[in-house]
Amino acid sequence: MTMLAEHPTTTFPAPDDTTAPAPAEWRGRGRDEVRLLVAARGGVRHARFHDLADHLSPGDLVVVNDSATEARQLDADLLGRGPVVLHLAQRLGTGWAVELRSAPDAARAVLDAAEGDVVVAGGLRITLLQPYPEGRGSSPTGEGNRLWRAEVTGDVAVELARTGRPIAYGYLDQRYPLSAYQTVFGHRPGSAEMPSAARPFTHSLVTDLVSRGIQIAPITLHTGVSSQEAGEAPGAEWFEVSETTARLVEQTRYAGGRVVAAGTTVTRALESAVIPATGVVRAASGWTDRVVTPANPPYVVNGLITGWHDPQASHLLLVEAVAGPELTQAAYDAAVAGGYLWHEFGDSALLLP
Repeated sequence: MTMLAEHPTTTFPAPDDTTAPAPAEWRGRGRDEVRLLVAARGGVRHARFHDLADHLSPGDLVVVNDSATEARQLDADLLGRGPVVLHLAQRLGTGWAVELRSAPDAARAVLDAAEGDVVVAGGLRITLLQPYPEGRGSSPTGEGNRLWRAEVTGDVAVELARTGRPIAYGYLDQRYPLSAYQTVFGHRPGSAEMPSAARPFTHSLVTDLVSRGIQIAPITLHTGVSSQEAGEAPGAEWFEVSETTARLVEQTRYAGGRVVAAGTTVTRALESAVIPATGVVRAASGWTDRVVTPANPPYVVNGLITGWHDPQASHLLLVEAVAGPELTQAAYDAAVAGGYLWHEFGDSALLLP
């Protein structure tokens, strides 16, 4: 695994008791009724997500991820060891990058598997070949390896359709259907986990934004697993920025509007499509290992819609790179004080530096 040389400066208590245990709909609210903390130079305000258009301006562009979530979690057996939870993290040509986690709730990574170990999940046989990315990886604590390049025999699509479920971790109160992990924009299957920043969008909210002169444009970024350890860089992910979206981004910038990314996935994709010598976004696709940090800041994204990230998570570096460390700290202080909910079904922030 790749470790980051930078570390977030934002500090706050771990959100163990403020994690959203269920989707908003199962908590008696609409998707767009989750809380929205708006942090800008003028201070911090509290709203609901359906108020998003009130905090943007005509001429702004909101960029969203149209990747759809797949059911990539399977119950499995690590032969000779016993039950594990298997995450199919990324397609890698004819193989996969996989993650093994503790059964039954995937709360912890299994770090002591070894090359040649075999995992059986229904009709699939998975052989661990080498740490992923290539080279001897380890957890930040040096206890073992988390992600593996693996050979998979059997029909993955059939097994996922038969027994697969959305990737979930131990903090949820029960399992939820795949539909709960889809955004209104998702129509290109390929993500291991939901691009969750756009989950609170609804069709009526999209209509409200467009009717007020706020444009919406898609990119695609198929997410891997989001369970990075503290200090671990996100892995490579496949993305595509179309010619139409690239043109809209450049038109927005030229006219003085803001380019607001709905999530860290969108930020990564857009910044991966920038020509560094000119700072211009162009159509692009392929695998990206771009990591946006204060030392490698964004060229085009100057607004961010996001959920709340854990202390020392690599995504916090991206947030600080877009919003600046002072605004990021102010937002997290207000979220902690206000009891905002964390993780994929939690509350949201709009950061406008």
